[in-house]
Amino acid sequence: MSDGNVVMEEAQTGDSLHYLSDEQVQQGIEAMFFAYRGFTHDPDRILATMAYGRAHHRAIHFIARSPSTTVNNLLGILGVTKQSLNRVLRTLVQDGLVESRVGENDKRERHLRLTDAGARLERQLSDAQRARVRDAYRNAGPDAVSGFRTVLEAMMEPDLRRKYHAIGEQDP
Repeated sequence: MSDGNVVMEEAQTGDSLHYLSDEQVQQGIEAMFFAYRGFTHDPDRILATMAYGRAHHRAIHFIARSPSTTVNNLLGILGVTKQSLNRVLRTLVQDGLVESRVGENDKRERHLRLTDAGARLERQLSDAQRARVRDAYRNAGPDAVSGFRTVLEAMMEPDLRRKYHAIGEQDP
């Protein structure tokens, strides 16, 4: 495995990244698949006790990040069909986790907000993921954290990258 150390040392210099082999790129892809499994493991376990899935988690996450977001805005962020999102939202509203209000200016809009119970669930789901990401960041170090974020942003489609940056600008 000493070749892996050489690869890591070479990968730290900008020029060497142009010469990554297909196998090195494939290993990165596989690492992302396994990391995603780890990243979603704890929330999936929590959601399964409530008969919810990842679609519910994504909706809860983005409603929490942008309180009073509209259904149309959430559709754009999630990239799902109206039918699919309505099914998820109907369950979350019925279970008392999300409230949906008619827009004050435009009665056709529905604004979404987490209830207190929804906010507690969101915290529980996010706490598990934040702990995992925080530990990984701490172990990897600041340069790796910056590089990782750069890689993730570079893989985003331009319109999704803009949405990602817009959501980040909403942080207090």
